[in-house]
Amino acid sequence: MRRREFIALVGRTAVAWPLAARAQQSTPPLIGFMSSRSPEDSQSVLAAFRKGLSEGGLVEGKNVVMEFRWARGDFGRLPSLATELVSKRVAVIVAAGGDPSGLAAKAVTSTIPIVFAGADPIKSGLVARLNRPEGNATGVYILANALESKRLGVLLDPKFPPTTLGASELRGAATTIGQPLTFLNASTDGELDDAFAALRQQRVTAILLEGSPFFDTRRDRIITFAAQQKLPAMYHFREYVTDGGLMSYGPSLGEAYREVGVYAARILNGARPADLPVVGSTKLELVINPKTAKSIGFEFPPTFIARADEVIE
Repeated sequence: MRRREFIALVGRTAVAWPLAARAQQSTPPLIGFMSSRSPEDSQSVLAAFRKGLSEGGLVEGKNVVMEFRWARGDFGRLPSLATELVSKRVAVIVAAGGDPSGLAAKAVTSTIPIVFAGADPIKSGLVARLNRPEGNATGVYILANALESKRLGVLLDPKFPPTTLGASELRGAATTIGQPLTFLNASTDGELDDAFAALRQQRVTAILLEGSPFFDTRRDRIITFAAQQKLPAMYHFREYVTDGGLMSYGPSLGEAYREVGVYAARILNGARPADLPVVGSTKLELVINPKTAKSIGFEFPPTFIARADEVIE
């Protein structure tokens, strides 16, 4: 090759390389979002998650892309969903809908960053410590089931790990105040039908729903049953009340998922999961629905209404 041709080739290569590099850099990162819940009951939390992303300068469809996987209340599907996302070469996995989602993601990758939303990341084994999580996982822990001793119930999902702790605390609270409780388990549609039948037969006077993604995906069925039986029901998230439930007391899911979005953005902007402490979702809210109360013949005391964080009219 003559000197002039060699210089021309080098020049063309020098121009082409930065163009190729810029083209490669302009490819938006891919977020893998997997959840134990379903897309139909997750619109509000997805909006909050996207808000958290935007606070970190990331907008879906503009400079970040999302790939979704939904277990629809079936925890057994989570391992395969996590494997699918890893095969997509996602830049980060958001594992939502409780500890089972985070554990499924952690089981299939030790290198892809994971941002979880769960109930007790230390007891479940997601992280060793909250302040220095180490490894490739960090996120937000939601105190829903840890609040059960402040309420009475009880409809439980035995396949959701925090349920065991919640049931134990409820029994302790019931013993303290001398209140008899009826515990009913449901983790499938058939078992939920059986639980409804048992609640009718035992003539219970109120329902407490303990938190579970399975119940979240059957939210309409549970709310409809309580309305038909004219039973006061306490739920764990405000979404139940906005959909016609009587009342809820628990953490703000919207705030928790916003924080998950913030963490996902920080990781995509260069932060390491090991350097991001697990944060607790500490914002609690009491939400009531007076219209539902009237329809079932239930009356909120004025002092209770005054204490509510939100009244759904």
